[in-house]
Amino acid sequence: MPANPKYLTQSKWQRFAKITAAILGGYFVSVTFHLALASWFNRANILITMAFSGFILWVALMVVAFLSKNGWKIWMVYILLSLIFSLLIYLGQTYNTTAQ
Repeated sequence: MPANPKYLTQSKWQRFAKITAAILGGYFVSVTFHLALASWFNRANILITMAFSGFILWVALMVVAFLSKNGWKIWMVYILLSLIFSLLIYLGQTYNTTAQ
């Protein structure tokens, strides 16, 4: 049974934004989140766990991107989250020497 057309995104730009946010944005958020954890906690344990939890988080972020109304807003949220996690990575590598 095909989807009802009134629920589908009509704009090609919105569709492009949602698809790229789901694939690329979700991946960037997932990776930066786990690297931020690895810079503050035991690096080996976090990176081994990332093989499973990273994929689960990435899929969850894909679903969130497709459920959003505006693809550009979800891109901004994903970019903001990636920047916050990147800042945590920087601070963790600068101030935390026990996680090495």
